Amino acid sequence: MNVVFDLGAVVVAWEPARLLQAHFPERAPTAEAAQALARAFFHHEDWLAFDCGIRSVDEVVTRSASRLGLSETVVHDMIAPLGERLDPIPESIELLDQLRARRDGGEDVRLYYLSNMPVPYARALERRLPFFQWFDGGVFSGDVKLVKPNSEIYELLAWRHGFDPAQTLFIDDTAANVEAARALGWRAIHCTAPKALGAQVTRHLAPPDQPSV
Repeated sequence: MNVVFDLGAVVVAWEPARLLQAHFPERAPTAEAAQALARAFFHHEDWLAFDCGIRSVDEVVTRSASRLGLSETVVHDMIAPLGERLDPIPESIELLDQLRARRDGGEDVRLYYLSNMPVPYARALERRLPFFQWFDGGVFSGDVKLVKPNSEIYELLAWRHGFDPAQTLFIDDTAANVEAARALGWRAIHCTAPKALGAQVTRHLAPPDQPSV
């Protein structure tokens, strides 16, 4: 089985509303206001272009600050070092370690990542986090100028590693990305609670002649 992990909010912590609330408390005094500001900031073409590797840190800072009426200095202080501040989710790292042990013990399990991630953050994560050595391969959006849920980024990963769609399990926290994987014939898990992910993955890895748990 090929097990393909998204990274943000699946393997590393990603809470955009809390991030904005911490930097712009006056614009996000409530959880609802923080969620609205996060949607306006991170679900806009400016940020998607950053994810896609066609816009720089400075460009996304300037454009986002101007568009949303935010301090450019504070936006820069929030965005520029973010790759150094994305921390692993312990339960997900434990799951990755278990899957790595199964693979190294001879089971037919392979580990990959498929992440919408700007280039500077991708390089920071690769440098900072030792568990990247456990993956058999992966794709960052910023490196290939494609973003999920565009089917081409899934197909690129599959082509590089010879995936059998029926033997590929994709995990992502965004419903649209999950549906895009399913449209290609992949199995998929919509991860809304990383603490529950281990049991969900175990069910998919259970042999068909054995009851799942």
